[in-house]
Amino acid sequence: MCYNTGMSNTEKTLSALVGTAIPLSALKTDESCGCGEFLDLIPFAEFCKKCGLKLIQLLPVNDTGTESSPYSALSAFALNPLYVRLQALPEASGFAKDIKKIANAHVANKRFDYKKLRHDKIDLLVKIFAANKEQILQDKKLASWIKANPWIINYAVFMEKKRENLEASCKTWKNFRNPSLAEIKTEWANPSKKMNHYFFAWVQMRLDEQFSAASKKVKSLGLLLKGDIPIMMNEDSADVWAYPECFIDNLRAGSPPDDYNPVGQNWGFPIYDWEYQKKDGFSWWKARLATAAKYYQAYRIDHVLGFFRIWAVPKGEHTAVLGYTQPLVTISAAELEKLGFDDMCIRWLSKPHVPTYIVQQDNNDYLYTHGQLEKVMNRIGQEEMWLFKDEIKTEDDIWTADIEDSIKKRLAECWRDRSLIEISRNKYAAAWCHTESTSWKSLSEEEREKLTQLIAEKQKKMEKLWEKQAKELLQELVSSVDMTACAEDLGANPPSVPKVMKSLNILGLRVLRWTRDWYTDGQPYIAPEKYPQLSVAASSVHDSSTIRGWWLNENAGKDFIRDFGAEKNISPDVFTPETAEYILKKLALAKSSFCIHPFQDFLYLSSEYYDKNPDDERINIPGSISEFNWTYRIPRTVEALTNDTELIAAIKKICALHK
Repeated sequence: MCYNTGMSNTEKTLSALVGTAIPLSALKTDESCGCGEFLDLIPFAEFCKKCGLKLIQLLPVNDTGTESSPYSALSAFALNPLYVRLQALPEASGFAKDIKKIANAHVANKRFDYKKLRHDKIDLLVKIFAANKEQILQDKKLASWIKANPWIINYAVFMEKKRENLEASCKTWKNFRNPSLAEIKTEWANPSKKMNHYFFAWVQMRLDEQFSAASKKVKSLGLLLKGDIPIMMNEDSADVWAYPECFIDNLRAGSPPDDYNPVGQNWGFPIYDWEYQKKDGFSWWKARLATAAKYYQAYRIDHVLGFFRIWAVPKGEHTAVLGYTQPLVTISAAELEKLGFDDMCIRWLSKPHVPTYIVQQDNNDYLYTHGQLEKVMNRIGQEEMWLFKDEIKTEDDIWTADIEDSIKKRLAECWRDRSLIEISRNKYAAAWCHTESTSWKSLSEEEREKLTQLIAEKQKKMEKLWEKQAKELLQELVSSVDMTACAEDLGANPPSVPKVMKSLNILGLRVLRWTRDWYTDGQPYIAPEKYPQLSVAASSVHDSSTIRGWWLNENAGKDFIRDFGAEKNISPDVFTPETAEYILKKLALAKSSFCIHPFQDFLYLSSEYYDKNPDDERINIPGSISEFNWTYRIPRTVEALTNDTELIAAIKKICALHK
């Protein structure tokens, strides 16, 4: 694989801009069919210009197949067919009734039905293609587009194979599960498959045309369009399937345990093989950014911490408790022995030891418990203590074992109970929750102190490695395209994160509710006037509640009024347009280069658009999978909003404050 973008980053002078963030699918116009479409960006940008907004930020718009989450893409390059304007297709004449039928079936939905709408649109696209197939197959413009977009070959073959396998994950296919690039090209050239492959190419060409037209119009209106680049790729994607060498398949990305996620988060995405990608000149990543640069002038790097270090979880683990950082500096058995820990002690620290009574308490049957444990564990001598058999490699092996479900649950909990994780033979990493483990609590104060010091030494070495890796990766990628780089840098990050971002002029993120002095009594909010210029100020984000939900359901008002002063008619127990103005005015004073707020938060400037339940105005609830997530729609059409002079004036007033 080798891509050449031929682009270089240019020096940018950042000006103070106020913008809005919205999922493209949330837009609603008189022309849209079921959800927002690329061409809806044109009237929306015209509305934004009237309001004084100068930037529109979108969530990812790549094809996610049957998954509604925009962060679970089937391709880093292909666009989601959901966003096509059917009636704008040159081949769609004669299908007006069919298009109207789809629009009528979905127009009244408060939130759109992702799977049904996707099915309806693709079904009609298939019919339109079939009615025009001879013309499309001979279209020189399509042939030229395919040549200019070589990624389409992998994507089209992949999508056709998914169709043949009834949308099942490529990891479950009986055939063509691990093809070479040569085999993919041969399959693409298969005459019997040409029509099917060209269907996907034709759809992507039309999506590209519509998105490009919208992007150009937005730019001509004086607005910036900002995209979102998810850091990881779904294992069931054309990219992981076609370029497995770019990824480490036996490790999955996630995040370690925290107060909100006690067992961490296992995202299920394979991590990158940065060593391979470096040898290849990061061509896949550069091509990905170059494709985004066709449409955007700025972009958000999702989970920028992942470029420093990723939380890697062994494939087969159901949680992220036994994950570890990559890059990693391991602890050797020799180092442990030098501190006085012999083989038996190392085994005690690194392997879960399960007492019989832990399992027996569920059934109170000694013999039955022994019989169940013997299937997956070895007893230690005559002790009522057990070790997992060597064939139990991950938690998945416990859950697929032929034992009672209640015992599986107990053993899965015990599986995570360890101080050290054996990465490879005689190489270890400290478990994230090592101080809470049974083995750690059994150590003497002196032993704990020795281990704590050793772990701290390894941590310092790793932080240097993370900084070095991020500098190299981000410098290479950010400089490859002419877009303003912003990054999601939320959470507790190593000191090198802001340092590297500042050196590369990457804007960080300052979300009002989380930008606080956490180590001072009362955890006061940090005044937006103190935000760094190299940042994006935001009232809320797609993974959080809106400011209305936050104010009413998360008891935010009391602290906010305490820190920013009381104003007339502002109550911590009531949310009104005056409350929205109060919050947005405070943020408008931010020294941040960009102020980008979710569109819902701007709509709160008029009670006309309030939903009865503020939770229904959310975009996503992290950690949950439901038809609710990612299906938000704005309450009125863009055309109707454009006629709301009071709302426009209220937004314009906020924009004027940010200088």
